[in-house]
Amino acid sequence: MAYWLMKSEPDVFGIDHLAAMPDGTDHWDGIRNYQVRNMIRDRMQPGDQALFYHSNTKPPGIAGLMEIVSEPYIDHTAFDPEAKYYDPKSDPDKPRWYMVDVRYTRHFDRYIPLDELKQRPELAEMKLVQKGNRLSIMPVTEDEWQAILAMEKEGA
Repeated sequence: MAYWLMKSEPDVFGIDHLAAMPDGTDHWDGIRNYQVRNMIRDRMQPGDQALFYHSNTKPPGIAGLMEIVSEPYIDHTAFDPEAKYYDPKSDPDKPRWYMVDVRYTRHFDRYIPLDELKQRPELAEMKLVQKGNRLSIMPVTEDEWQAILAMEKEGA
């Protein structure tokens, strides 16, 4: 099992949106970065766990947990000219983009803002808190995962 941090804007698709989906499950589409695509396509597996991170909000931070519940598969929205994430250069015979299905696990007992994550020495190596890391999905080590779960209980 691997651990991930997956970012989404809460006004576009936040943790509340995922929780409200049938069975709390939806596809995670719209990835248009090759490095992130490779992580989805080559490394994500059902059973992996993910932190649901709210980005482009004040303050950004971790809102809760979800689980990867499908094998990676072709992001069909790339082929639909009416879709938000349409990519006219993507070819169904040689697809560029992939996605996975995710299932809501739970909201955190408290929201953990990015500024608080940055203050923790045990998270100093976490990709999220390092300068220049703006990827929408990033791996999380088991130690980082456990540190964040412990932070949730502080002051809750």
